[in-house]
Amino acid sequence: MARGSSFCHSGAGGKAQGGHASGQRFAAAVRAGARRGYSEPMNMMDARVAQRQDNAVNAVSAAAAGGEADPIRAGTPVFRRTNLAMLCAGFSTFALLYCVQPLLPAFSRQFHVAPAEASMALSVTTVLLAVSLLAAGSLSEAWGRKPMMVAAMVAAALLNVLTAVMPAWHGVLLARALEGIALSGLPAIAMAYLSEEMHPRSISLAMGLYVSGSGLGGLAGRILTAVITDLTNWRVAVATLGGLGLVSAAIFAWSLPPSRHFRPRSLSPWTLASGFAGHFRDVGLRWLFAEGFLIMGSFVTVYNYIGYRLLAPPYNLSQSVVGTVFSVYLVGIASSTWCGGLAGKLGRHRVFWVTIAVMLTGALLTLVHNLAPMIAGIALVTFGFFGAHSVASSWIGARARQARAQAAALYLFFYYLGSATIGTIGGLFWSHAGWPGVVGLIACLLLAALAIGLKLARLPPLPAPGRPG
Repeated sequence: MARGSSFCHSGAGGKAQGGHASGQRFAAAVRAGARRGYSEPMNMMDARVAQRQDNAVNAVSAAAAGGEADPIRAGTPVFRRTNLAMLCAGFSTFALLYCVQPLLPAFSRQFHVAPAEASMALSVTTVLLAVSLLAAGSLSEAWGRKPMMVAAMVAAALLNVLTAVMPAWHGVLLARALEGIALSGLPAIAMAYLSEEMHPRSISLAMGLYVSGSGLGGLAGRILTAVITDLTNWRVAVATLGGLGLVSAAIFAWSLPPSRHFRPRSLSPWTLASGFAGHFRDVGLRWLFAEGFLIMGSFVTVYNYIGYRLLAPPYNLSQSVVGTVFSVYLVGIASSTWCGGLAGKLGRHRVFWVTIAVMLTGALLTLVHNLAPMIAGIALVTFGFFGAHSVASSWIGARARQARAQAAALYLFFYYLGSATIGTIGGLFWSHAGWPGVVGLIACLLLAALAIGLKLARLPPLPAPGRPG
């Protein structure tokens, strides 16, 4: 019995309650074997079988409690399931958000509004999204990740359908504003989920794949909307995108594993305020928040007003052809994954500023009047933007050691604030100075972003967290 008790004590892994119960079952197995007339080796074999079963139960219980679960590693089945879900999340967010972007000239015609006012169909969504992100990120710290993301995807898809049936311009803007609030339950929480659940060596790739889904959604949203509008009308196009959003939500709910490393936090105002204040005390996070504003504002301004340029003389392209110009989003889909993987190998500080330099080069190239170099310039802007956003998103998760959803929410708040404010201001530059004025605005923003990127490249990294695996 002394041997059995000693073995049990070492095999129970130091868990007081589980170890005590396992020790009792171990001793019982030895006594049962003795009663059946087994020799000591057979007694020990039965006891070891009982011990292994108890250890397995204890491990499952610990994993269910979120205490001992291993992080998700690249190449595993759960990694593939998670990435399928996040691909659908990124697709739905960007498809629903930006499906109206190629429709801005159509809105100007039907509702008799100026380009800057037509851009409000996108800007009002991004403003409400940006503001609501702060609340959604905080709520998810207490309520959990997956339930809020599923609800957000379903609500946003239904509101996109509602947009399609609104008869007046102000009704369209109201539905789009509500859609921005609904979408706030997705991007920051998705970033926090990946930061919590992924192995540190897999997070850059996972974040890159998530951003790839965003690129795919932006591509599909713009092209499908433009083509369906040419074949029918913009209302059918917007409703179709809402249906695709519902399908994405169903796949997401089925494939995303529940959180295993999530730890609920208090919703008290003091806890929430201290979380936000802690992120602003980190100089690296502050610079990354500014980068989100600058790169997104530049990117969305290019896509907001390039359609006006291509529909006008001397190009006179149709709505469908302008929509196919957005196929350069494929470059962004590849860029986000490639740059995310490259940042994991070379370091984010070496890759990030280069992606911004690529954006600036592309923006200047769009000043050329020939169509081919202009499209090449849009492709470079797209490549650089998705690469920069992928690297910045994983960098946020790496620098934020707690309240990660709040950190991601702050980054995306400034990200979408840049989209809303600069995207609308770009319309004033277009109306008064044409495309050169738009590019001048973008170039100033990207020069500031490049200076910050070089500053981040010299920022010392934080100590590695004590994470399992």
